[in-house]
Amino acid sequence: MTKAVFAGTFDPPTNGHLDVIARAAAAFDEVIVAAGVNQSKQRLFSVEERVAMLTELVEPFGNVRIGTFDGLVVDYCRAEGAAMIVKGLRSGGDYDYELQMAQMNRKLAGVDTLFLPAAPENGYVSSSLVKEIAKLGGEVADFLPPSVHAVLLAKVGRGND
Repeated sequence: MTKAVFAGTFDPPTNGHLDVIARAAAAFDEVIVAAGVNQSKQRLFSVEERVAMLTELVEPFGNVRIGTFDGLVVDYCRAEGAAMIVKGLRSGGDYDYELQMAQMNRKLAGVDTLFLPAAPENGYVSSSLVKEIAKLGGEVADFLPPSVHAVLLAKVGRGND
C-alpha cells in the first residue's frame, strides 16, 4: 500500500491545496493531509478550526484522512508508515526551497518527495495572500472552497458579505 503525507499549515486551505489533495488521492492508496501544530507560528485559525475545514473538504475522497503534527514532518511520516511527502509548487522560488527540504528529508529518514506543479489557475494563490486580501475587504471567493470562504469571512469580521 502506498501512503503519502501532504503536510502544511492550511491557514486557511485554498483551492490550490484542494487541487493537490485531489491529485495525490488519485496517485496513492492513502493520503494523510497533516496540519502543522507548531505553536511558535502565528496563525489566524486554530489547529481545531483548520482540521474541521480540511475534514469537510476531504469528505469526497475515500482514501484521504486528516492528521496533525508537531516537529519534523519526516518523524510524522515514519510514525504513519508513509514513504512519500507530497508538495505543491507554485513557482521556481517554491522549488528552490522545497528541493533542499526534500533532499534533507531523504537524508534524514529516507522519505522521498513528490512535487506537483500548481494548476495554472492556482499558481499565484497562497493562504497568506488570501488572508491579507480578505482582511482588507477584497474579494477572495475565487481562491477558496465555498465553505472555507464563509469561515474566513466570519473570522475577519466580514461574515455578512
